[in-house]
Amino acid sequence: MDCAFTVKLSYKGKSASLDGISHQTTAAELLAEARRALAVDDDTILRLLFKGKTVAQETVDGAPSEDANEPAFPEGTKIPKSGAKVIVMGTAATGLEKLNSQRSDPLMRGFDDEKKKSAASSVLSTYWGPKHGNQHKEYKFCRFQECTDASFGSRPGASTPHAFAARTLLKQLASDPGIVAILKSRELVVGTLGEMDPIDDRLMQKKQQEGACLLGYNTNHGMRIDIKLRTDDLSRFRPYNELASTLIHEVSHNWVGEHDVVFWTNYGQMRVEYLWTHALLMRGGVFVNGKRTAALAGVVDMILSPISGNVAQSATTPTETQLMEHICKSVIAELAKEMAQHRLPVQLVAPAVLTFSRELMAETKDVVGLGAGGQRLGTHSSRPNDDDVIAGATARERALAAAEKRARDANAKDKPS
Repeated sequence: MDCAFTVKLSYKGKSASLDGISHQTTAAELLAEARRALAVDDDTILRLLFKGKTVAQETVDGAPSEDANEPAFPEGTKIPKSGAKVIVMGTAATGLEKLNSQRSDPLMRGFDDEKKKSAASSVLSTYWGPKHGNQHKEYKFCRFQECTDASFGSRPGASTPHAFAARTLLKQLASDPGIVAILKSRELVVGTLGEMDPIDDRLMQKKQQEGACLLGYNTNHGMRIDIKLRTDDLSRFRPYNELASTLIHEVSHNWVGEHDVVFWTNYGQMRVEYLWTHALLMRGGVFVNGKRTAALAGVVDMILSPISGNVAQSATTPTETQLMEHICKSVIAELAKEMAQHRLPVQLVAPAVLTFSRELMAETKDVVGLGAGGQRLGTHSSRPNDDDVIAGATARERALAAAEKRARDANAKDKPS
């Protein structure tokens, strides 16, 4: 014979006891007894909880639930000697029907929607496309920090781009296929890519005295790189191709702080690799929203035509050799203009840039659509000696060593005998 026990009910401050309940009492029978003992209206939907678990519940339409004929307290359920304490929860049926009939707010996203959005954003870049719009898993910018309105040195105007747009632009720079190729080939990890306050003249003057660029600065050899994204009047962002060039300039400071021959050699090689990456994407037929990545980066003219502006119109597609020749001419002309500010002739770095370009073409000979990487440059803080350059060295190592040798020879000539 089944042993009976007492069920103590608690509902909205009221209490009642049910005697003679056993392990054979079904959920439907327990609900009926609870409704009668607590005098609950028929339009209230009940749910019974024992030790935090539902032992019986009613459906919204009044139909019996699937487990209505199952025991509310199956065999093996431990019942205290003092009886089973059951909490009764009641909800008005009209309230539930009204709630279920309402449309969900389209502006509210659930946890599942957030997970789907996060997963989609991790594999898809809206600017550079799904295949070439993501950073490398290891060699990348780890964090991004934009300027807020409160951080500006002057009050922003109505046309000032929002901080969200600045953060998007920083991520666009970090996922640029050319920038990704540079970081990957040199095995670089930058802690933070941030926005420089365009009004902070004191910081700009301080960095200028230290040899840094006015359009950006590099802190602790790559721990943090800041780029001046906005114009001085805060009305818009600077042209993208200038921002990418500034970022590459600051990345070059990871190895060399001063603007000497070694710095400009390294910078010129990275500019060649940047443009060559977009050239390979161009030859591979990669389009993003109907445009070449080179067009999105604003560097088509540096790839397809000499910097002199005499664009030779041809009915045939340029060969890789012709593309690289145009790229080298563009980069060397760019270097000549920038190095002149530091009273350095471009002839000191041009041979190393040309040698690197040929080696880069050989490294990416079998690559379709995107340039491959290479070996890391500047793995040691100290500069290599001539004995360190061996026959098996990579193109970057040989070019860097050659640039250093030319710099030492030039300094030796300048010294009085």
